[in-house]
Amino acid sequence: MELISLVFSLSTLGLSQISSLEFSPIIIILSMISGIIVGFSLGVVGGGGSILAVPLLIYVIGIEPHVALGTSALAVAVNALINLIHHKKFGHVRIREGFVFAIPGIFGALIGSQLGLLTPSKHLLFLFGLFMIVIAITMWKRKLTILPTVLQHKHRIFLLHKKKIIIIGFAVGVTAGYFGIGGGFLITPALMYSAGLNIIDAIGTSLLPVSAFGLTTAIRYSLESQIQWFVSILFIIGGIGGGFVGTKLSIKLPREKLSKMFSILLVIVATFMIVKTLAGI
Repeated sequence: MELISLVFSLSTLGLSQISSLEFSPIIIILSMISGIIVGFSLGVVGGGGSILAVPLLIYVIGIEPHVALGTSALAVAVNALINLIHHKKFGHVRIREGFVFAIPGIFGALIGSQLGLLTPSKHLLFLFGLFMIVIAITMWKRKLTILPTVLQHKHRIFLLHKKKIIIIGFAVGVTAGYFGIGGGFLITPALMYSAGLNIIDAIGTSLLPVSAFGLTTAIRYSLESQIQWFVSILFIIGGIGGGFVGTKLSIKLPREKLSKMFSILLVIVATFMIVKTLAGI
């Protein structure tokens, strides 16, 4: 019910924006398609898929960079909340580890989002492009393997590495807030190796901080009127459909090969962003 109320509230805000902005049918369609692409990539490759949201918002839909970051953060947060409910039903969410990671990360996201708002748009796009390349390299090298059994379900590992979880949570929060992303591609391996979670629990648990970081960033950007609510709603709707299809296909398709292909796509998009930004300076 709370999620329905949130979506209804966003819909009301979104409809009020239609009267003040030019929303042609092609923009509405492109927003939905972009949401489907992001949701599909998230479903297929997992963490890192949402990184496409910002360039799609800027170069396909035509939104100003800071507004794109705020809009992306909101869409990612709501989609993460929806997926969190799904994973919680199947027992793949470790609430304790999730909150220990998320709470310091929320403060980090506040700092990161403020820094993002203060960064000039062209500099922000250039840094975002470099960040995408870093993600691409990380995903290319990442092995989608399960931790050895000896590291699974060991609560003492959480106690031994609690400080590490807090520090990493804060650092990821700053990054997520600055670039308007969920940070799942960082959170999942961090939870696996610092909290001793297996990959399934790490993915499910990561959705808690992802949604927390996204909502924190979105709230900060909304205070500066840097969110396009209607586009975000369309992104969320498209993301739900794309995520459903992507998740279904991920079971049948080789995820490591898909991850490498996605890494190449990120480098191409990042190169385009950097070259276009430098050409406009």
